[in-house]
Amino acid sequence: MGAGSARECTHDSPPASRRRMNRPHSTGRATPGKVRIIGGRWRGTRLDVADAPGLRPTSDRVRETLFNWLQPVLPGARVLDLFAGSGALGLEALSRGAAAAVLVERDAKLAGALRATVARLQGGEAASVVQADAMAWLHGQPDGGFDLAFVDPPFDSNFWGGVLPALTPKLSATGWLYVESAPEAAAAPPPEWALHREGRTREIRYALYRRRPADATVTLAPDPAGAPTPTTSERPANDRGP
Repeated sequence: MGAGSARECTHDSPPASRRRMNRPHSTGRATPGKVRIIGGRWRGTRLDVADAPGLRPTSDRVRETLFNWLQPVLPGARVLDLFAGSGALGLEALSRGAAAAVLVERDAKLAGALRATVARLQGGEAASVVQADAMAWLHGQPDGGFDLAFVDPPFDSNFWGGVLPALTPKLSATGWLYVESAPEAAAAPPPEWALHREGRTREIRYALYRRRPADATVTLAPDPAGAPTPTTSERPANDRGP
């Protein structure tokens, strides 16, 4: 999915109206080749997106919505990006104040690219890149070691039956869980997890869950004033605010 360079042309370019008509509609996925960190200390940093089967980086628009939801809980958080790919989710969390992130990626080429990326970031030592099968790696981790986990596996894989039950004990008693899946195959964690917010595009469903507290219902504060609001197709189903 590498992005090709634009070819300069001074005489044969199509009219602006045709270029607008031919522009693809937003699908909730990033343009192949590059994604960018959109907030925090590394804002604007470009991340390479390799041409790899099943690799679908989350779009800037969806990530901006997600991290507006998460901003109150990011400072000091221990983060797990379980199917890291480009690393956009885990690195965005670090950029915005998370204390540490583990980026797990099975593909050796992608894991190598992630190591190169974090090596060039000031403060990138807060990210640990692990080349491993996600399920095998999870079974070797202690319970309660993370405050926030991102789960966005290849949609054509069969991870959902096992990955969420294996993952959720590894999250703290006040943990948060982000799940991205195909719209027609929404994946939900075990019953002790409550849906906090969700959104949809034509290609994905994205949902944020919170472990149900034993004694109270706890939720995030409202989105910061002026934060972008999802479009109708992306608006969280249980977000009734303006």
